[in-house]
Amino acid sequence: MLKNCVIKIGSNVLIHENGQPNLQRMESLSRQVASLFRNGSKIILISSGAVAFGKGEQALSEKLDPVLKKQIWAATGQVELIKTYKDFFGKLGIPVAQILVTKEDFRDRKHFLNMKNCIQGLLRQGILPIINENDTVAISELMFTDNDELASLTAAMINADSLILLTNVDGVYDGPPSHPDAKLIPVIHSANFENEIQISPVKSSFGRGGMLTKLNMAKKSADLGIRVLIANGTKENILTELASGTAKHTVFEPLAKKQSPKKWLAHGEQYFKGEITVNAGAREALFSEKITSILPIGITGTTGSFSKGDIISVLDQEGQKLGLGRAEYSDLHLKERIGVKNQKPFIHYDYLYLF
Repeated sequence: MLKNCVIKIGSNVLIHENGQPNLQRMESLSRQVASLFRNGSKIILISSGAVAFGKGEQALSEKLDPVLKKQIWAATGQVELIKTYKDFFGKLGIPVAQILVTKEDFRDRKHFLNMKNCIQGLLRQGILPIINENDTVAISELMFTDNDELASLTAAMINADSLILLTNVDGVYDGPPSHPDAKLIPVIHSANFENEIQISPVKSSFGRGGMLTKLNMAKKSADLGIRVLIANGTKENILTELASGTAKHTVFEPLAKKQSPKKWLAHGEQYFKGEITVNAGAREALFSEKITSILPIGITGTTGSFSKGDIISVLDQEGQKLGLGRAEYSDLHLKERIGVKNQKPFIHYDYLYLF
């Protein structure tokens, strides 16, 4: 059974090849989600499709700025997307809520926890959360790679046991899926991730990512203790069959579950506020069997301007990235304490995620 699950539906699942929304498939997937939801599964839906819906709603001049065009399509299309879901789920007796987010919402721990509390509150009230990126305000450097990344972040945030990524192929293959000799890989273990899995670089005309993005996000989620299933959302009753274990798919077997703060930190590589460099002794201690926090005496340098609670990147003397942590005090206070003994940890072990 899918107990606590994030389901991501890609644009290539929801949209016909001619660019028009596939309402029949949306209705079918909504019916399957509703069935799982009524049977006790806690489900969060991550749905692409706003820009594609917008393209169908608004014909815009080719001369218009591409960023502005996307914002207009996202703004108009999101209304139609959520209205369609509201109608489908409403007929099945399930209320829905719309949550639009940016990467900035995951950067700040308070925003992160507020969003988590909101989602959990909705689920307790029997309301299905439907999440999408707020494309109208996101700037390029803080946009999600695609909704696979958003789904992975959301799964980590709510401590999901499963993450389902629905695309237009049955899963991960040992070669290009179009090749007649390509075989579906049913199970991927984290240790075997790099073992010559050939991924097609082809992307959807509507989505930003491809299978490589899915693989990277799947591995990260599995490393955090979340089971990841990649399956073909264009097949009839795919969610029902995944729940019963009868569908063709690829599953990423999870490692042991990580603490909630470490799950938050695991996705912070692109939005840390500062960096610290640690000496060889500190590096050795961090990767020993003993639980270790990062103390000022083991820090040799720092860059960036940051405050207490910000995400910090940890490097060794050679510049190799070791992990991410939450600052216990600001860069100004840290500079006063670098190399000094008997100081409280700059990064406590509970808020330290090592690569």
